[in-house]
Amino acid sequence: MATSPTQSRTQVAIVGAGPAGLMLSHLLALRVISSVAIDLRARREIEDTHRAGILEQDSVDLLVDTGVSDRVHRDGYRHGGIELAFGGQGHRIDFQALVGAAAQLYPQTDVFIDLADARARDGGDVRFAVTDVSVADLTRDSPVVRFTDSEGTRHEIRADFVVGADGSRSLCRRQVPEGERRQFFREYPFAWFGILVEAAPSAPELIYNHSPQGFALISQRTETLQRMYFQCDPSEDVGDWSADRIWGELQDRVGANGYRLKEGPIVSKTVLPFRSFVQEPMHHGRLVLAGDAAHTVPPTGAKGLNLALADVRVLAEELERAVAAQDCAPLATYTKRALGRVWKAQHFSYWMTTMLHTVPDATPFDLRRQEGELALVTGSTAGSTYLAEAYTGWPGGR
Repeated sequence: MATSPTQSRTQVAIVGAGPAGLMLSHLLALRVISSVAIDLRARREIEDTHRAGILEQDSVDLLVDTGVSDRVHRDGYRHGGIELAFGGQGHRIDFQALVGAAAQLYPQTDVFIDLADARARDGGDVRFAVTDVSVADLTRDSPVVRFTDSEGTRHEIRADFVVGADGSRSLCRRQVPEGERRQFFREYPFAWFGILVEAAPSAPELIYNHSPQGFALISQRTETLQRMYFQCDPSEDVGDWSADRIWGELQDRVGANGYRLKEGPIVSKTVLPFRSFVQEPMHHGRLVLAGDAAHTVPPTGAKGLNLALADVRVLAEELERAVAAQDCAPLATYTKRALGRVWKAQHFSYWMTTMLHTVPDATPFDLRRQEGELALVTGSTAGSTYLAEAYTGWPGGR
């Protein structure tokens, strides 16, 4: 005979305990609002998923100023600019000189570890490796989240509000009735072939490389581990690419602009498809969405993690009002505030992507036009300033 689920109550139930969910739980705790965060993945599984990370200044400040960790300063790498490489040479965009800001190279994996450690340190209620997750009663006064924990115990948690921070395959997003949502979607005809390589950095800052041979991005992780990408077809099979073939492709692309990469053993290979997605509104009844559950962007502009953190910074403020008044109106305010930044980031990511990548069947005119656009950006203070401001982030939650 099946036993009845363990029943409990919290003010905010958070589905998804990645960086967005954990940061929200942390911010709510600072406001003395109780929460429970759950995730289908085990903590170790999330930690072992290598993800790149370029943090805007506001994201760095959020981690440090709210007491999550200052490791981002100790172990991260401050980047005062990027290189746009085209036409046979590199062109540096100097963020610090243009907008007085910088970006911080700090992997998303480390952001997650800092947040998970902070929630454990502060006694946060986070349940990893759960199964059988469902949500219900979202338009009633007391929505419910049901799941089975890692030890096989069934749970039923009633809450004032439910937050879906459960990623791009969001269960929560699908709970919004079709007639009450609008979905905006674009799939791009290319992907990134990404590698993680044991080598010294090939450059002090990121290189966004455009050449007739195709796009490449040269990034970093640590002094001994680097991330590199090149544009490929979304259907590429990583098994078809030997190390020699990969290095030949990368060296040809960056060599067209005068660079030479430091090679080493390749420890992982993956193909990353490109998609843009937004669901509006970002709330329904007492459910609210945050991060990839509500929107995704191509990785070119380094906005994904930063948008998620910007979402929950605003959401914590509006949930504080909603919990105090037992009113859903602040959720609509959250949607309006968050979407303003989301659509600016969508534009920036789309612009960077289309400026740097080669579309299938591109003509010589298309390639030369892109070089003209890149020349306008790098040769104009106004153009460079726009890129610098958007890359380092719009301050103050704008």
